[in-house]
Amino acid sequence: MSDSQYIPPKVWKWDSKNGGKFANINRPISGSTHEKELPVGKHPIQLYSLGTPNGIKVTVMLEELLALGHEGAEYDAFLINIGKGDQFGSGFVEINPNSKIPALLDRSTDPHTRVFESGAMLVYLAEKFGELLPTDPSKKAECMSWLFWQMGSAPYLGGGFGHFYAYAPEKFQYPIDRFAMEVKRQLDVLDKNLAERKFICGDDYTIADIAISPWYGTLVLRNIYDAAEFLDVASYENVVRWASEVSDRVAYKRGARVNRSPDQLKDNAILERHDASDLD
Repeated sequence: MSDSQYIPPKVWKWDSKNGGKFANINRPISGSTHEKELPVGKHPIQLYSLGTPNGIKVTVMLEELLALGHEGAEYDAFLINIGKGDQFGSGFVEINPNSKIPALLDRSTDPHTRVFESGAMLVYLAEKFGELLPTDPSKKAECMSWLFWQMGSAPYLGGGFGHFYAYAPEKFQYPIDRFAMEVKRQLDVLDKNLAERKFICGDDYTIADIAISPWYGTLVLRNIYDAAEFLDVASYENVVRWASEVSDRVAYKRGARVNRSPDQLKDNAILERHDASDLD
C-alpha cells in the first residue's frame, strides 16, 4: 500500500504530464489538432492503420478476402504513427472522429463509405464480399456474439492489464491483480469454448477468429507485455492450439506483417502495403 493516498478533487482536471508512456497522445477532448490530408492510393480500399492487434484484424481480413479471390478487396495500407499524433490530423478525423486506428475508406461506393472501429470493419467487409460470416441466423448470432465479446473484453487486456503491468509510471498491486484476474477469466472462457470447437464458432473460420486472435492469440504465443509466465498462458492449452493454427494461415501471416516496423532480424514486416507483391 502506498504511503500517500490519492484523494480525488471535486472536479477532475487534466494533467498532461500524468499519463505514463502514452501521455503525449492521450487527452480528454476529441477532434483534430492540425490540418493534414490523408494520402490516397490506387486501390478500392484505403486503410489508415498501425500494426497493433486492432490494425492486424483488418489487414488479415483483407488478405483472407484476396486469398478467396475477391479482387475488390485490394487495398492500400498507409501507416498512421500514433506516437507522432497522426491520428489527430484533420483528414484522419474526417474518417474516424474517435481518432483511433484503424480507419477505412471504401472508394468503390458512391459516395465513398467511411468505416471506423475494427469490429465494424470486419462486419462491413464480410457482408460486402459475402465471406467469413455465417448467413444462417443462429450461426450468425453466435459469430456476432463472439465478435462483440472481443470488442468488449480486449480493453481489459490492453487498456487494463497491459497498461498497469507494462506501461504505467509505477506498478501498483491492486490494478494489476484486478486486471490479471479478469484476463485469466477471459482466457478460461476461450479455453473452455475451444475445448469442443476447432475455431471460435465451430468448424468454420470466421471474423470471430480474425478479431480474437490478434489479441488473445498473440498473448499466448508471443509474450506480449512480457507477461506469459505471470499469467501462465501455456496452461490454456486449447487457446494455444487454436492460436497456433490461426497464426499459421498464409493470409494471417501476410496481414500480420503490415503497418509495422520489423522487431527482430528475421521479421519481414512492412511499414505500408500498396500491392500484393509488397508481401511476396
